[in-house]
Amino acid sequence: MSDVPELTRRTVLKGTAASLLGTAAFAATGAAADNEAGWTTAETPTGNALYDVEATNGGVYAVGGGGVVVHRTDEGWTKALDGGPTGNGNSLYGADVTDDGSRLWFVGSSGAIGEYDVESGVLYDHSAPNDVTNNFNDVAVTGEADEANVYVAGDSGKIYSSFENGATGTWDDVTPGSGSAVNAIDFYGDRAGHAVDGNQTVFVTDDGSSWDELGIADANHNFYGVDSDAADDVTVSGGGGTVYAWNGSQWVRSDTGDASLRDVEVAGDDGLTVGGGGAVFRLATDGWTQEGTPTGANLKAVVRADPTVAVGAGGTVVEYR
Repeated sequence: MSDVPELTRRTVLKGTAASLLGTAAFAATGAAADNEAGWTTAETPTGNALYDVEATNGGVYAVGGGGVVVHRTDEGWTKALDGGPTGNGNSLYGADVTDDGSRLWFVGSSGAIGEYDVESGVLYDHSAPNDVTNNFNDVAVTGEADEANVYVAGDSGKIYSSFENGATGTWDDVTPGSGSAVNAIDFYGDRAGHAVDGNQTVFVTDDGSSWDELGIADANHNFYGVDSDAADDVTVSGGGGTVYAWNGSQWVRSDTGDASLRDVEVAGDDGLTVGGGGAVFRLATDGWTQEGTPTGANLKAVVRADPTVAVGAGGTVVEYR
């Protein structure tokens, strides 16, 4: 493994831009006039923490505490679901969308796994695969509705996978590292992607089943977010304001400050990372630059859509136009 250069700016240009879902324009209803242009706050129907946010072909959805799922409509943010896939109020920590944008998958506490059809409003419960009721931290799905490969990051250090749309009896699991919680997972191909754990390790797979370590040596901080765009195009966010970019031969480190960065999304030479205290940093050709936001709440996730949305503690939603 190559040594990690500690840099204050990004020196490697990213490759092909990642495809973005949910590009339809939405009305500005619910946004406060914190800034005429830039980040603004939005009214939401929940005070529960929101842990992840995704763009679907039916708009932007966020998931959070108590199993809440909220949806951005032309009239503002509304509650789509409450109580999670089982109705037991299990908190939802991670979400992803099928390649056709029609199914929102989410995972959370006590083995919760749900699949929500954003077009029909039908909810499918895939909870407790193989009777596992550990907490699930994140999910990645590849393929189209009803034919998805599903990958779940477990708090017990396992990664669970189903190549048959989460059907009962189709789940396998593997422990890729030391058993530390797998915090985030993302795929760029049907069976190719990356995951990060709480032991400062990045894992890579090209078959969706077996995993190898990719680094990062001497990181000194836990990892919380990963954006997997290609075998040689990976970005990781973590504690201490650190962002790492893999270019196929080495990890390039950027330091943004001291906020824990919980999520990262990069496409080409443009990207966003969010974290503690309302921190938002934007990537451009000259590196990562902090942007002002109208909140001090800890931000948990961000999705680059239209508008771009970041979510966090206390039902916080901030939008960028």
